[in-house]
Amino acid sequence: MAIILRLDRVMADRKISLKELSEKVGVANVNLSKMKTGKISAIRFSTLNQICKVLECQPGDILEYVNDDPEN
Repeated sequence: MAIILRLDRVMADRKISLKELSEKVGVANVNLSKMKTGKISAIRFSTLNQICKVLECQPGDILEYVNDDPEN
């Protein structure tokens, strides 16, 4: 089981750069970059809230659950 981050896809759809999103959300560019590449293990709800507000999307547009266990 895994949670996949689709921030890069939503950003591309909205035609917004990492720098612009960083400025509007108020999160360091490096932290958003890690999020964009899926190299994080947690995200604050307040950060997710701001990202969704800026990108005008739902959390489900950014987060995707994938069941990679063939037994379940």
